Amino acid sequence: MLTSAGRWTIVVMILAIAGIVALWPRTGDGDAADTGIASDTVRSVPRKESDAKLTELRQRAKTRPCPSPAPDAPAPAGPLAGVTAACLGTPGPVDLGATLAGKATLVNVWASWCPPCREEMPVLDEYSERPGAIPVLGVNVQEAPSDGLAFLADVGVRYPSVHDGKRAVQDAFRVPPVLPLNYLVRPDGSVTRITNPLVFRSPDEVEEAVRRHLEREG
Repeated sequence: MLTSAGRWTIVVMILAIAGIVALWPRTGDGDAADTGIASDTVRSVPRKESDAKLTELRQRAKTRPCPSPAPDAPAPAGPLAGVTAACLGTPGPVDLGATLAGKATLVNVWASWCPPCREEMPVLDEYSERPGAIPVLGVNVQEAPSDGLAFLADVGVRYPSVHDGKRAVQDAFRVPPVLPLNYLVRPDGSVTRITNPLVFRSPDEVEEAVRRHLEREG
């Protein structure tokens, strides 16, 4: 039979173990569950794909050309200064800091395996066609370029996207492990994540969020 001292020893050990479990760090899955947005898990991405395959998919996707720096644009500033990514719709790199300098841009981070992205991207595409809309630029992550292009062709989204195969954009924005994500890049290069709403359901929501953030920071 356990003595009084023995019983107290067991109680102390149980409380100590419970404390360790309570303090144990959680994974990113908890963030995804809190928001109801798909988790951005690490996936295997081929380092090289057939040029012929990508050319065929680009012809199917018919995205708009990736933007390029304006001749009179100011020097790049903010977290995207010096950051490049591969244009998804056409071959070649895009200097994002130089390209977005001096203008407001809505940057949408997406992947084909993210269900909310499939719902949101047509909304962003419709917004991008409105008079007075700021440019929308997609950033395709955590998959091969061919998967991203096949997805664009399937959903009929035409706004340009870059492929962030080296995680340069994700590191610059310090993106959390959830998708989709939307950021407003202001003319001065500063960046704000849009969290209200987390997923756009209508072009009016996009327009309101862009207006609100530009006014707040202007």
